[in-house]
Parts: sequence; structure tokens; C-alpha cells
Amino acid sequence: MKSALLSDFGTEIVIPICAVIGIVFSLVQWYLVSLVKLSPENGGYSPKNEKNNGCHDSLVEEEEGINDQNVVVRCAEIQNAISEGATSFLFTEYQYVGIFMVAFAVLIFLFLGSVEGFSTKSQPCTYNKEKMCKPALATAIFSTISFLLGAVTSVVSGFLGMKIATYANARTTLEARKGVGKAFITAFRSGAVMGFLLAANGLLVLYVTINLFKLYYGDDWEGLFEAITGYGLGGSSMALFGRVGGGIYTKAADVGADLVGKVERNIPEDDPRNPAVIADNVGDNVGDIAGMGSDLFGSYAESSCAALVVASISSFGLDHDFTSMCYPLLISSMGILVCLITTLFATDFFEIKAVKEIEPSLKNQLIISTALMTVGIAIVTWTCLPSSFTIFNFGTQKVVKNWQLFLCVAIGLWAGLIIGFVTEYYTSNAYSPVQDVADACRTGAATNVIFGLALGYKSVIIPIFAIAIAIFVSFSFAAMYGIAVAALGMLSTIATGLAIDAYGPISDNAGGIAEMAGMSHRIRERTDALDAAGNTTAAIGKGFAIGSAALVSLSLFGAFVSRAAISTVDVLTPQVFIGLIVGAMLPYWFSAMTMKSVGSAALKMVEEVRRQFNTIPGLMEGLAKPDYATCVKISTDASIKEMIPPGALVMLTPLIVGIFFGVETLSGVLAGALVSGVQIAISASNTGGAWDNAKKYIEAGASEHARTLGPKGSEPHKAAVIGDTIGDPLKDTSGPSLNILIKLMAVESLVFAPFFATHGGILFKIF
Repeated sequence: MKSALLSDFGTEIVIPICAVIGIVFSLVQWYLVSLVKLSPENGGYSPKNEKNNGCHDSLVEEEEGINDQNVVVRCAEIQNAISEGATSFLFTEYQYVGIFMVAFAVLIFLFLGSVEGFSTKSQPCTYNKEKMCKPALATAIFSTISFLLGAVTSVVSGFLGMKIATYANARTTLEARKGVGKAFITAFRSGAVMGFLLAANGLLVLYVTINLFKLYYGDDWEGLFEAITGYGLGGSSMALFGRVGGGIYTKAADVGADLVGKVERNIPEDDPRNPAVIADNVGDNVGDIAGMGSDLFGSYAESSCAALVVASISSFGLDHDFTSMCYPLLISSMGILVCLITTLFATDFFEIKAVKEIEPSLKNQLIISTALMTVGIAIVTWTCLPSSFTIFNFGTQKVVKNWQLFLCVAIGLWAGLIIGFVTEYYTSNAYSPVQDVADACRTGAATNVIFGLALGYKSVIIPIFAIAIAIFVSFSFAAMYGIAVAALGMLSTIATGLAIDAYGPISDNAGGIAEMAGMSHRIRERTDALDAAGNTTAAIGKGFAIGSAALVSLSLFGAFVSRAAISTVDVLTPQVFIGLIVGAMLPYWFSAMTMKSVGSAALKMVEEVRRQFNTIPGLMEGLAKPDYATCVKISTDASIKEMIPPGALVMLTPLIVGIFFGVETLSGVLAGALVSGVQIAISASNTGGAWDNAKKYIEAGASEHARTLGPKGSEPHKAAVIGDTIGDPLKDTSGPSLNILIKLMAVESLVFAPFFATHGGILFKIF
């Protein structure tokens, strides 16, 4: 077999350099956002941007009151309140999660260390009994360390995303006074900061961890990469709590604010008289930004770990070919460079001059990044892989050509794009599905709900076919390794995906700040246009997250089956079938918990908002200020308390099943959860997104059809608001959390596989 063109030394330079480039680029974007000043002296805008449409600036200044210093001061005050609320919540959440993290790390050490009775002697390798590998105690120690590293990186990713979002929201509002193009660039650059920081940090920490572990493991790559799987487990376990906790927080506030404010009191969204308005805007940052950041970091870490585990027992690992072994990391490195070029198309090469150009510009980001990445994958495959090699395939070695592996990654990448576009079709109000849902509001909330549910179920069809084709092709070419790199292909443009995803909540916050600061109707129209496009891109981001979760989970499932030495997963055996049927039930149980949590918290929020409107004199007239802090406290307390039971369900299920029922039943549980979880997640996410944009379609009144349903406050609009509030926990709590459920259970099973294989199945052994 011919060796790769790129030397091992070259690989050791290329990966960290690409990661550093990503970090530097994100810092440059942060600097450019910071040029928009939040101090009265500059009136909130930077001279640097005068060159664009400079001839119109003076006209816009007079029209929108750019030199109104009071507006800038109010924007800065509101931004501080949102930032403080988000920071306070995340610190509280991380204190609770930190306790769990330490406890679970101890559990990993005890379970894995006990596999060989905490022996320090070398043992025969799992897949090659003739060779001696490092003791199980080493796997326990290093798995625990990598778990903690993954958890910390996930937390940091989410926190940094939240900080940049709360830094940029008011700046986007101020830029909206000078036109929609300037506001778009500020919001998009801020999203790019988060995207590149997360992608680069995830890659760099993983690469450094591998190299440090290698100092101890030496030639025992099987043990080394088995220990690395803890990194994915740490990332996803933090993401679960971030997603569930943040989702409960944001939706409790959102539902409370909408039901009382819009439906009962007939006041606009984000009206400063609404007591829940600050909590609602804080929620966008802790749920949609911090939660999504941790979620996609978890997907990236797990797909990398799944690919590395399989590669370590294939010819790459057996021949100690470091460059080929690092193929997943090299794809991610190329992804950072491709996304960097793609970002410049949105911020520097083309300028947005009208509202109708926003959505196409964001869509072009996906198309450009996918097209460029296809070329990038070809370059990486040609330079970093030998022309022919073998891949581990359930006990045998399968001969694979490098062009076959290229197709595996490429099909994952393009399946992601298809899922993104199908999601857009079903959730954007530019197309008939959402317009039909909006039209159903004529006859009330019930028909709106029926149409919305039908849309969600229907939207599952094409994404599932796309995932199925990607699985079949990639498995046919390169077994489970093919599926793992297909997942990586889907996530290779994670920096761009996160940029367009984070852009949505930043624009949403910008609109809220414009309303609260009392800015003109025209500015609110601009921020609403940014927000409507952001809603669709958020749905696309969720589609990517769910699609990649399905592939990641399947590749981790394959690695688990191999590690647990299961020869076949036979659904006709009762042990496997009972696991399958229970696993398929788990996403429903989990969704029930998260939906009820949002409902309980929203109930308290609605009662508090009503109480304030009824008991604070002059609140509706704008003469008195509402008590924002109480609403923030309700959301915080509810989310911290309510995130623990769903988290415990996901984290404890693999442990209980593995210990008491054994690896075969656990394999059934994982397969069942994967199959049902993906369907529910896509359906819930798209139903909620469609209801949200149906409401925005009526509010915007951009077409003749929309104007017949409006204006705000009309009966069809109230029906649309009810649909939106029902969809809120579906699209922002239950749906996005389900993709973490299916990944997390699979990676946890893989990490604990040595223990389950040795000591598991207690009940079946007794009987």
C-alpha cells in the first residue's frame, strides 16, 4: 500500500495551524463588531462603515435619528440587563452541572477501573490477543480525563457564544438605523465569531489531547483512542443539560410573554411594559445560542471519536500511519478554511441592500460552503490517505480505496444540504406549506394546530430518505468508518452552520431591544426581516444537528457493538427485542418530561405577568416599570429544577440496562431510541418553526394574502400566536434535545462497553 503524500510531520503542523487560523479569524470578526460603539459620543456607528452607501448616510441619519443619544443609552442599558441575566443563569446552571460532572467522572473511573480489578499489569489487546496493551486502569484514568476535557470545552463553547451574542445584539439594533445591510453584517459577523471559536477550539483541544495521551500509550493506539471517546461523552453530557435547561428557560419566558402580552393585552412583541420581556430575550441567548453551541460541539466531538476508534483497529492504527489516522481531524481543519472563505462572501464580497436579499444570502452560505468543501474533501483524501487500505468491519478487515472514502464524506456533506433545504421549504414563510398553515388560522387555533402537526409529520419524509441513502452508500463503501466520516462530512462546515444559526437569536434580540428602546417602526421592520430569516436558518441548523446526530449515533452504535464483542444484533431474540421497543419509547418519555417542564414554568410565568398587569398601577399606560427580575427568577428556578429529571433519564438508562440486562438488550435500546428519536426530533423542530413563521407571515403583511389575515391583534393573528406558543417547546426544547439523547446514550454505552461486556447482564445471569 502506497503511503499518503502528506507526511506525519506535515499533519502535526497543518491541524494546529488551521485551528489557530480559525481562532484568529473569529477574533478579527469580534474586533469588527466592536467598532460599532455603544456609547453616546459616536451615536453608535463607526466611521469605517461610511464607505458603503456613504451618499445615503446623511438622509438616513435625519430620517432615523442616528444622533439621538438617548436611544444609544437605552440600548446599552437593555443590553446590560440581558447580558447580566444570561451570565447569571449560566453560572447557576454550571454550578449544578459541575457537581454532576465530577460525580460522573468518578463513576467512569470506578466502572472502567473495575474491569480488571484495578490491575496495573498489561493485558492482551481487545482486537488482537497476541499483542499486549496498556492496563484497564489506564483506560479508566485517561477516559475520565478526556471526559472532563470534553465537558469543559463544551461549557466554554456555549458560554463564549452567549457572551458574543449579548455583546452584539444592541450593536445590531444601532446599525439597523443605517439600513438592513449594516445590521445584517453585524449580526452575521457575531455568529461567525461563535462558529469559528467553537470549531477551532474543539479541533485544537482534541488534537492536543491525542498527542498528550500518546506520550503514555506509545504504540497502543487501540487503548489510546478508546480513552479518547470520553471526550465525546463529556461534550454531549454538558450539551444535554445546556439544551434542556436553556430550552425550558427561554420557552417559559416566551410563552408567558406572548400569551398575556399579545393575546390578552394586545401589546406588541417585546413591548417594555411586558414583565417577561427581559427573561424572553435572555432565553434566546441561553437556549438558542449556548445550548446550540454545546450541542453541535458534542456532535463534532462524537463523530471524530467514533471515526478514530474504528480507524485505530483498521490498517491506519495497525500500521501506525498517523496522517491517515488523523483523516477526521484533517477534514475538520479543511472545513475551517472553507468556512472562512464562505463567510467573506456574506460580509465582504457582496452587500445586502434590501430585505429580500437576506434569506438568499444565508442560503448561499450553505451552497458555497458545501461546494467548496467538496473540493476540500477531495484534496484531503488525495493527500492524506494511501490509495488502498483496510477498515475494520465487525471482526474482518474490508479493503477500501481512497476514492470510496471521499464519496462517504461527500454524501454526508450533500445529505446535510438536502436536509437543510427541505427544512427551509417546510419552515420558511416564502413557500406554500407555511402559507397554508397561516391560512388555516382563519378558522381559529384548532385548524392551525392540525395543519401544523401535519406539516411536521410530512417534513420527515425526505430527510429520512437522505439519511438512509447516506447510511447505505457509506456503509457499503467503508463499513462503520464510512458512516462516521459521513457524519463528519455533514459537520465539516460547522463554522458556517453555527454562524447562520447564531445569527437568528442575535437578530431576535436586536428587534426586542429596538422595541424596548422605543425606536421607530421602520427600524423594527428591518430587525423583524432579519429575525424572520433567522427563524428559518435556525430551523436549518436544527435539521443539520438532527441529521448528523443520526449518523453519529449509528457510527457510535457500530463501535459499541464491536467493543462489546456482539457478533450479531438479532431482533428475533427476546433480549434484543425488549430493548428495541423500550428504546423506541424513550424519546416519548423524554419529550413528555421536557414539554411538561415548559408548561409548568410557563404557567407560573403567565400568572406572574397577569399579576403585575393587574396590580401595578400605570403599567399598561407606560407610567410605571414592570418587575423584570421576578420573571427572570421564575425562569431560572424552573429550568435549573426541571432539567435534572430528563438529564437523569438519558444518563442512567444505558447504565441500568447495561448492568442489569447486558450488552445485547442495550444494543436494542440504542437502535430503538435512534429510529424513533430522529423522526420525532425532525417533526417537532419543523412543526414549531412553521407555526412561528406563520405568525410572522401574518404580522409582516408582505403579500395580499397575508394582509387579508392581519393585522396584529386580529382573530387569525391570535390563532397564529397560540400555534406559535404550542410550537415553542417543540422546536426549542424537546426537538433539539432529542438529537442529544440518541448521541449521548450511544457514546455513553461505548465508553462503558468494557465494563458491560465483563460484568453486565446481572439479571439474565441469575435467571
